[in-house]
This record gives sequence, structure tokens and C-alpha cells, in this order.
Amino acid sequence: MKFSIPPLDAAIVPALQQRIDSKTKPLGALGQLERLALQVGQVQKSLTPSLEQPHLLVFAGDHGAAKAGVSAYPQDVTWQMVENFLAGGAAINVFARHNGLVLQVIDAGVAHDFGKRDGLVDAKIASGTRSYLDGAAMTADERDAALVKGAEIARRLAGGGCKVLGFGEMGIGNTASASLLTHCLTGAPLADCIGRGTGLDDAGLARKRALLARAVARAALPANADAPAVLAEFGGFEIAMMAGAMLAAAECGVLLLIDGFIVTSALLVAARIAPDICDYCIFCHRSAEPGHRAQLHDLRAEPLLDLGLCLGEGTGAALAWPLVRAAAAFLNEMASFESAGVSGKSV
Repeated sequence: MKFSIPPLDAAIVPALQQRIDSKTKPLGALGQLERLALQVGQVQKSLTPSLEQPHLLVFAGDHGAAKAGVSAYPQDVTWQMVENFLAGGAAINVFARHNGLVLQVIDAGVAHDFGKRDGLVDAKIASGTRSYLDGAAMTADERDAALVKGAEIARRLAGGGCKVLGFGEMGIGNTASASLLTHCLTGAPLADCIGRGTGLDDAGLARKRALLARAVARAALPANADAPAVLAEFGGFEIAMMAGAMLAAAECGVLLLIDGFIVTSALLVAARIAPDICDYCIFCHRSAEPGHRAQLHDLRAEPLLDLGLCLGEGTGAALAWPLVRAAAAFLNEMASFESAGVSGKSV
């Protein structure tokens, strides 16, 4: 599957920087917001960017390996939490409502039949992946179908005027899948990529580490295995679908709000396919999951927030969104020294 993501427009940088520097403030006084405003302007190729129709997509899918005990919660929690999303009761519902984000839930591969529901996009590939403890989690055809469906969702939104797309996920066992993807794609030691996920105790964490080490040994992937092969081996349908959506959204010039550990595992895959995608990404927060540090280091990314979050669902993206809006707002609305009649720096 081919994606053509254009590099950011370097020609507009001097004009954007001049616009930022001419605002009624000392140079650099707005810190990361200034770098954010520069990025937003570059992505939109505009000195006056607009962040229209922001959406946050929560991709949900089940993992066959969850039944082996890689999570503190039973697999049924995946579909139960989707019901909670649809009822408006989860943390991401609250944060999206209060911050003006349109929330959509994507059934990428939940082991449950929801029927036709308002607010739910049925993109189900299958009722969960197979267990990577016994074989590949998905076939190449299933992986490609997930990438394609994710791309279709993103292109449809971009075609309707969406300029900003945030990513979240739900899937019992998906921190384990993300740990395996992170280990294989970054080369970080497996133990450094594995955390407590949904709240494993010490015994549960030891069991998770042993099971994931067994999965790595079973797969015996070469060190230079390409990202799609790693994705098929250890990924989830929600992770694959996010990767496809990210790639297509960036191709359409959409700004991407990247959440925490699981969402960044999808971005690792996408970045191996099309490295320029990272220029379109705003890294919203640093997850408490230890593997997220390896991901951020690999992607040379500095997140906006560090709140000790490890919930997922796109909560970090929703909480960082007001900062992105603030960056665009000061670029568009803040007076310049000239327009305000304020004297600029004299030396």
C-alpha cells in the first residue's frame, strides 16, 4: 500500500517566523506554543491556519493473546467500554465534549456484535486477532484490509473539511501488542517496553514479560523485519487501522494529534512506511507506560504534556487540544508591535 506524504513547506517558514516574532511579546516568550504555531502553519501552508472540524477517533479491537493473561482485565471489557463510549460515560467522552472534539468510535475488530449504532463506525475485520503466542496475530490480507479501512475513514473525514484528527484506542491486551511492536521496531530491550498496562500486580507483570518473551522467540523475526511484517505478527486490528488512518490523513494535509503508548505504536509502523508523517504529528503527552519513552526517543519527539496518564482512549490528545488551539489563536489574533502601536525591542 503506497502513501505519498508531502514534506512540509519550508518556503513559508520565514514569513511564519516573522509573524510569530512580531507579536507583542519578547522573542520566544511563548515557548513551545511558538514552535507549535510554526508547525500548524507549515502543515496548512498558511499564515492564518484554521483548525476546522476537529475529530477524535477511538479505534477498538480485541487481541487473541488477552486470553493468556497479558492484562489485568478480561477481554469482555473491550466491548463493555465501547458501550460506555457510545453512552457518553467514559473519560474521553467528557474531555472531548468539553474541548469541542467530535468523537467517533471505530469497531476495528471487537469480539462482539454491536449492530447498527449511532456514533459507531463498523469497520470490523474479524472478531479479534489470533494469539501471537501460537502464530501471527493476523494474515497479510487482514493487515492490509485494516490499513485500507483506516485510510478510507481518514480520507472521508478530510474530504468533509476535517483539518485535525486525534487518535485513541480501546482493546484489552493492546499494551502487550504495543510492547512487542516497540521492541521490534525500535530495538529497545523487550523488558524496557513492557509496563503494567491496565494495572497488573508484580506477579501479573512477571507473567506478561514471560509471555511476550515467548512470543518474540516463537516469531523469530529478523532484526531488519519491515514494519508491515511486524504489524501482522504482533499487532491488533485497531493498531493497524490507526496506522492506515494516520498515513492517509497526513497525505491529505491533516494535523495529527498523537496520544500515548498504543497510538504511538501505530505511528511507529506508519513512520516506517512514510517517515515524513512525523512532521504532521503533535505528540500530546508522555505516557506513564515505560515503552512510550523508547517510542518518543526513536521518533525524536517531545510531547506537550507529562501528567502521568496511562488510560489511553485518546485522553492525552483531548487534553492537549486546547494548547493546539491556543497556538493557532495567538498566531491569528494577537496584535503585532506595529498594529498595537507598541515599541519593539531597541537593542
